Formats: sequence, structure tokens, C-alpha cells
Amino acid sequence: MKCVWVDPGKRLSYQRHEFRAEHWLIISGHAEVTLDGVVHRLGAGESIDIPVMAKHRISAPTDQVVFVEVQTGTSFDEDDIERFEDDFGRA
Repeated sequence: MKCVWVDPGKRLSYQRHEFRAEHWLIISGHAEVTLDGVVHRLGAGESIDIPVMAKHRISAPTDQVVFVEVQTGTSFDEDDIERFEDDFGRA
């Protein structure tokens, strides 16, 4: 389990995982979560499940977003990331 902060106007890479699913719980802020091309707007106390192999990203369009990520699956290695888009040049 990890706690992640996303600064206003920033977003994580659009990615997927082969060996793990994730559950995101928004702690604070207003998040936009893209899950297989569909945008979901979530606020504090709301959550979303990200299945294995689903493309996903989270962004903080207006204010800082804090969320808790719980991973389940067979591998939690940070190498289990296939990036499709990345604002930091890692795709």
C-alpha cells in the first residue's frame, strides 16, 4: 500500500500492469482517473478498481490529489509497468 500525491495540473503516466491490479481511494482533492480511455471524476472518499492489464492514469486538474493505492496480484515489481504516455519522458 502506498500514499501518492499528485500536484495541481500534473498527471501520472498512462500505463498498465501485467501482474497486478490496483485499488485507488481518493483521500483529498478532485481527481480525474482515465481507465481504458474513459474518464472518471472522483473526490475525497471515492474509489476505483483498476483490473490487471487495464490502461490507467490519474490527474489533478485543479488541486492537489492525495490517494492511497492498494495493489493485489502476483508481482509488485516496479518493472511491471508498460507506459503508453508519460509527461516525464519514460514512455
